[in-house]
Amino acid sequence: MRLGRLLAVGAGALAARYVLREVRTSPGAPALERTNFRGRTVTLAAGPALAVGAAAGGALGAGSAPAGAAALLAGVGAGSVGLYDDIVGARPDQKAAKGFAGHLAALREGRVTAGLVKIAGVGAAGLGAAALLAADPRVAAHPCRQRAGALGRGLDVLLGAGVVAGTANLVNLLDLRPGRALKSGLLLGAPLTAGPYGGIAAGAVGAAAGLVREDLDERVMLGDSGANALGALLGVSLAARTGPLGRAGVLAVLAALTAASEKVSFTQVIQRTPGLRHLDELGRLAD
Repeated sequence: MRLGRLLAVGAGALAARYVLREVRTSPGAPALERTNFRGRTVTLAAGPALAVGAAAGGALGAGSAPAGAAALLAGVGAGSVGLYDDIVGARPDQKAAKGFAGHLAALREGRVTAGLVKIAGVGAAGLGAAALLAADPRVAAHPCRQRAGALGRGLDVLLGAGVVAGTANLVNLLDLRPGRALKSGLLLGAPLTAGPYGGIAAGAVGAAAGLVREDLDERVMLGDSGANALGALLGVSLAARTGPLGRAGVLAVLAALTAASEKVSFTQVIQRTPGLRHLDELGRLAD
């Protein structure tokens, strides 16, 4: 790995650890305490820690001002609306609305749920990040983009936004057991550290690596804030290195997995598949 990407990994890890310590010792720390699936008290402080660490490390390693701005917007934006949902969505009047359909049903009743704010916010962060990537000379130099007209370039930005938001959502769907979302982010992000715009993924990988031990030990929880930010940064790295057709392919896979999650429990699939189950349980506390 090149020196610049090693620096991005280190910056992501150090920034995540620093923010985690600051949030844990802040006056607002008690508001972030939650009970996990085993009844243990954990803190959601890892969420903003990962968002800031991954965004800072990703921006440092991005290689250009537009790509760095895209990394910052995606990571901080997705993390911020995720934190809003973590806090406001925990209120009793918000818990009835579950899933995308539930949030839309609440909207038809005149209620704007925290979950709907998060969905719209992640989408907006993805759109902004994709628009910034379009200003990057290397991204714009793709042959398909050179030949495209205004409509084609607009569709390309929408595809990029879908990749960023879809990856954010997918990683969030996996955040149901200690360490699972971070392991998934590390497995997806490690190969992305190679090749164009690998520094963006390197920052996210560093932040994830800096927090995975405490997540596995059930002292912290990513929440929507951390999971969305991690996925969004990896989505930016994917969108930056792919042309319009590549973005469409990635988005199709993300849409298929999201649709499958409505019908199939990822947790049950993991538990029934020996290799996945062993990887999922690796490093986790015994039951």
